[in-house]
Amino acid sequence: MTSSTGTHPARYPGAASQPGQDNWQVGPHNRWTFAHLGEIVPTAAITRRFPAAPAVATERLDALGLPGLTQRLEETYTDAFLVLHGNDVIAEYYRPGFAPDDLHLVMSISKSLCGLVIGALIDAGGIVPSARVVDYVPELAGSAYDGPTIQHVLDMAIELNYSENYGDPASEVQTHDRSAGWRTRREGDPEDTYAFLTTLTGDGTVGNFQYCSANTDVLAWIIERVTGLRYSEALSKHLWSKLDADRDATITVDPAGFGFANGGVSCTARDLARVGRLMLDDGEGPGGRVVSAEWVQSILAGGDKEAMKDASFTTIHHEGSYTRQWWCTGNGRGNITGIGIHGQYLWIDPPSDTVIVKLSTWPEPESGHLHTLQNQLLLDVSRTMDHNTLSGASTTEPESKETAA
Repeated sequence: MTSSTGTHPARYPGAASQPGQDNWQVGPHNRWTFAHLGEIVPTAAITRRFPAAPAVATERLDALGLPGLTQRLEETYTDAFLVLHGNDVIAEYYRPGFAPDDLHLVMSISKSLCGLVIGALIDAGGIVPSARVVDYVPELAGSAYDGPTIQHVLDMAIELNYSENYGDPASEVQTHDRSAGWRTRREGDPEDTYAFLTTLTGDGTVGNFQYCSANTDVLAWIIERVTGLRYSEALSKHLWSKLDADRDATITVDPAGFGFANGGVSCTARDLARVGRLMLDDGEGPGGRVVSAEWVQSILAGGDKEAMKDASFTTIHHEGSYTRQWWCTGNGRGNITGIGIHGQYLWIDPPSDTVIVKLSTWPEPESGHLHTLQNQLLLDVSRTMDHNTLSGASTTEPESKETAA
């Protein structure tokens, strides 16, 4: 489909225009919208079970042997917590009202998923990391992305005029949200995410870390150009379909149908743990290879510590870095993690072959206090897994699709 930002993948074959609120009931759009209404109108689930969620917390934590763990989960606003050791689920916790097969927004862990799709395309030769962004998306000429390379975007090593202050209505991140349909639009806002990305400016400086959610959406735009698929379809083809996931994930879309790659994915805790398992298995999933072992090892090795200028991260992780859309702690355990605001963590612990998922709903987007508590909890669980042989412990394989779908 054609707009001022170029040609983008259509929502359905042969589409001549975008379906929207005023024409979704009219043919030919209704051939597609009647089966994809959630992309046009907000929808609510009508659950096949009633009550749909437990009235009390679901807990299976004894195998970890950590005193006070339930209280620590509760005081950090945990909705779902899961420990995967090898292929066995060792421990789980779900707060009252949240069920094991419920989807949860993972916020910026979505960025780490996008980084894996980019890795798959780089491994296949479809993307050259040293190439310029505008070699793939010429519509970004004249923006902050006119000059930097794909690798700069992957590592968030570009200085942009972009405030990530989630509480400031004048910040670029809030304009970004409005363009993506996450907030009420204002007069003069870009019509969609593609258009928003073309407005970003900077002085062309590269090399130092600056956390910027727009970078991930630029990567998703590149993915669309290289594959000819909508970003949601590319995420399915190159990652989700290879995990043997129990449930489909979801991603929010903007008025153009562009997936909000930087923070819009929702999934179950168990399926997110499968992404961590993929990393510990050197990029190989049950349904096939996603990325090369070299791609995974480059993330586990960490990024450029000298480039890391984010004090909120280095205050906790003194040797921390960022690379390929993953946070690298630089600690003695070599932990890497995907992190999302309001307390989302996908924590990978190579020494104990363990993945920890913690999905939360902190009252505020960021909290140094809660980050400190949460990181200590993750480290304590990781260390417990070193010494816990789990002999005789109650473990389970990931649920079958029949019981979890």
